[in-house]
Amino acid sequence: MATNEIQFFDGKDFSKGIICRLRIPSVAAIELSKAPGSHVAAYVAESKGIPASVQIFSSSKDAQAQPIARRSFFRCSTVQLHWNIGSSGLLIVAQSDVDKTNQSYYGESKLNYLTTDGRHDGLVPLRKEGPVHDVQWSSSGMEFAVVYGFMPAQATIYDRKCNPLLELGTGPYNTIRWNPKGKFICLAGFGNLPGDMAFWDYSEKKLLGSTKAECSVSSEWSPDGCYFMTATTAPRLQIDNGIKIFHVNGSLCFQKMFDKLYQAEWKPVAPEKFGDIADLIKSIDTLKINQPKQQDPKSSQASTKIPANVVQKPAAYRPPHAKNTAAVQAELFGGISSSQGPSKNALRNQKRREKQKEKKAAEAPSPNNS
Repeated sequence: MATNEIQFFDGKDFSKGIICRLRIPSVAAIELSKAPGSHVAAYVAESKGIPASVQIFSSSKDAQAQPIARRSFFRCSTVQLHWNIGSSGLLIVAQSDVDKTNQSYYGESKLNYLTTDGRHDGLVPLRKEGPVHDVQWSSSGMEFAVVYGFMPAQATIYDRKCNPLLELGTGPYNTIRWNPKGKFICLAGFGNLPGDMAFWDYSEKKLLGSTKAECSVSSEWSPDGCYFMTATTAPRLQIDNGIKIFHVNGSLCFQKMFDKLYQAEWKPVAPEKFGDIADLIKSIDTLKINQPKQQDPKSSQASTKIPANVVQKPAAYRPPHAKNTAAVQAELFGGISSSQGPSKNALRNQKRREKQKEKKAAEAPSPNNS
């Protein structure tokens, strides 16, 4: 994107320089479509009473002059542009800095949808009022998921015609992540939310498990789609930096802390290089079952530990003077304690009394000499 125009390059040969230009006055943001890069979306901000707009152009040289789709809207400060795989649909989150209804301090947002074939142009019919927190397409490009509404937010999956397919419920959520295989979804609440996470199996339409990852700054699925990583990083947070890796059922698999962590990413690998995700999950579970358990060096002390699910009643509070009184009484009455046994002082006093008795018995006059 340059001043008032979009410049195109040959990704295989940059020595050609700019191969074509698309002039769009006041263009403020662009997004090239994905697989294939057949279209480009351009955003022009609102100016002098003219509404803001998002326009879709063909990226081929012969068909760039006129937009093939267009969506205009007022009260728009910034936009987020989300292309699906296949380059057939574009989701537009239009955000304004001010909410004229005074319902939100953070402004208002609307979710618009455009298709390159011209069949759809309008708002996505969300089922709850409030901001659009996050939106993501599935790996197939056939469905998209949205987290929206005032807290507790709602999460819904729609098809390409904006028909709702699945409700993921409500909760303290503002993030949604679809795994690269399109089978699992992580619904989460990060940032200023407590870190709740819910893992869904989309193909089976069921909840697999839930957990928490507090203070997470970034999150992403592994390329094979079997693990989900969250990271607490600087400079957003200066303490408790580290990563956590979760299984698709929400169980914690790995955790590592750092003095300072600035970024955490999975090694880029094409998801197509991995097999069917159901087979991958089975192989992981089998590996866990067959893996020999390591002997805990503290296992000999395990029997003395109280199990986590056993509730132990706290001891009644006794002031210091009462504790001292109890110790003195224990010594006076033989030092017998139900928990610790006789004290050393008590045993010493007892031996002294026994010796005095023996001495008195020896000094006593014999009955024959009376």
